[in-house]
Amino acid sequence: MLDEVADWLGRRSWTAADRPLPQLLDAKRATGATVSVVLPALDEEATVGAIVAAIRRDLMDAAPLVDELVVVDSGSTDGTARVAAEAGARVVHRDAILPRLPAEPGKGEVLWRSLLATRGDIVCFIDADLREFSSAFVSGIVGPLLTDPGVAFVKAMYDRPLDTETVSIPAGGGRVTELVARPLLNLHWPRLAGFVQPLGGEYAARRSLLERLPFATGYGVELGLLVDALELAGLDALAQVDVGVRHHRHQDAQALGRMAATIYRTALDRLARSDRLKPSDDLVSPYLTQFTRTPTGFAPLTVPIPGTDRPPVVSLPEYRV
Repeated sequence: MLDEVADWLGRRSWTAADRPLPQLLDAKRATGATVSVVLPALDEEATVGAIVAAIRRDLMDAAPLVDELVVVDSGSTDGTARVAAEAGARVVHRDAILPRLPAEPGKGEVLWRSLLATRGDIVCFIDADLREFSSAFVSGIVGPLLTDPGVAFVKAMYDRPLDTETVSIPAGGGRVTELVARPLLNLHWPRLAGFVQPLGGEYAARRSLLERLPFATGYGVELGLLVDALELAGLDALAQVDVGVRHHRHQDAQALGRMAATIYRTALDRLARSDRLKPSDDLVSPYLTQFTRTPTGFAPLTVPIPGTDRPPVVSLPEYRV
């Protein structure tokens, strides 16, 4: 680990308990900052309601920390939108935001569009598939942004068990992080090696930073934002907060493979953009072939690997704060 990163770990890593809620409310009143919480959601009827209800109860009704709670539905076929609205969120469909531009599939597309549907000075993203959710996920990562003007981007860190129907394996989750993202960051962006959960979906940032960043449309969005935030704001503007344990729905190996390929392509795009790597066209195939056993043998399935980046929203004529 670089000496700079070791020093950063000591100065820019906290726990949610380090900033009690009354301290955050005092800081919010003093600065006048507003806070938006965004949940990107696709078929999360089983979990989104409890998350919205906890944020509404703890951080809006009991304590006015969050000003805006928005669920952006990217085309759910279940009751996600209804459950989220009944729990107290404002629900916006992805395609209703910037309707002149056809939507790309992917989580990053939803996060990018959410900047046009919210107004908070601080924007906090929370995945909608979390179970046993605590509102400390929100207050923990928003805290440094309210109390330290030098911090611009905060990632949550947590234990991530692999929960199955019969057993919970401590630290067994985050397989794409350990097998793909962490090696990429350590090899190519060693100043980001101190992040415990670089791919975690829970993070908060100042709008003034997010609006100047490109957003990868797919699952590479978390790695892309982290790399781009480092280059635009510098390491000292980045931080992380321990919020405990994250329980969520796990995906199968093939879904993880597609995620890994998307993240790798996002990394390659950023390396090429910074002139640190110049792959020829025939070295980067935008497709991934996977195999499934069938009664007649192994059958190939080839899927495209998303590689689209949306531009900084501040460049859009529709964007108004």
